[in-house]
Amino acid sequence: MSFTSVVKNEVSKLETNKLEKIAELSAIISNGAIIDKDIKIITENASIARRIYNLIKDLYQINPIITVRKLNKNIYILQIKDKNILNSLGIYEKKLLKIPKEYIIDDEESLRAYLRGLFLMTGSINDPKTARYHLEFLVDSRTYAVFIKNNLNKYNLNSKVLKRNKYMIYIKEAEKISDFLRIINAYNAVMYFEDIRIYRDHKNMTNRLNNCEQANVDKIIETANKQIKDIELINSIGLQLDEKEKIVAEYRLKYKDVSLLELSEIISIETGKNITKSGVYHRLKKISDIAKKIKT
Repeated sequence: MSFTSVVKNEVSKLETNKLEKIAELSAIISNGAIIDKDIKIITENASIARRIYNLIKDLYQINPIITVRKLNKNIYILQIKDKNILNSLGIYEKKLLKIPKEYIIDDEESLRAYLRGLFLMTGSINDPKTARYHLEFLVDSRTYAVFIKNNLNKYNLNSKVLKRNKYMIYIKEAEKISDFLRIINAYNAVMYFEDIRIYRDHKNMTNRLNNCEQANVDKIIETANKQIKDIELINSIGLQLDEKEKIVAEYRLKYKDVSLLELSEIISIETGKNITKSGVYHRLKKISDIAKKIKT
């Protein structure tokens, strides 16, 4: 089962009050209904079909007619004979309205319920285990897409609109997607999403640290190799270094893969003469300058 289906199944079982039911059903019918002589709503999800059936029955004491067609998968068709319910859902005024009347979503809980209904009919969300985070809604109208975007962004979700065959309203940031799941009360999905997100973030951080550490090791080896070549060049022509540079040169040749800090500690211990990392650096810098003069 896809993560989208898991989320939809969860929110399809939520207990809600009358105003929330109206707002949710308003979004469902305006995004999923075929309005002819009757209202027809088609879905492949049994939980969503059951949700719609119960919403209509609870609000209007109407039992929708349900037809199940078996193709590659079950298709559920809910048929409602009474079109008068469209008026009470704020989506009919001589014709079916896409954007509901303002009173349908004029409080916090109603807007959250509307977005839940929207997700049930048009939404999809990537499993956080996949390579990228993505939540989207597909709608037919640009005006409606902007309406949805603006309402999502009341919660600072940073949603955007993209034109494809339809209009896509999408959210890419993991934290924002998690916030949306909270908004529609999909709390089990939030816990799963957050567990995976935290694991992935930790894994990515570990990888970055490992890559950084490896880069540092590579840099140390590269720098040490250059220092060794400079020392070997100076030795090859028999040039004598000052005593301080000579000691550092001997220890660099002896300990080819250590860092400057490690080299300073080794020299301090073995010679009994304390030298800092900075001291080692400056002596090797003098050696490098001598090598440059030889090369030129």
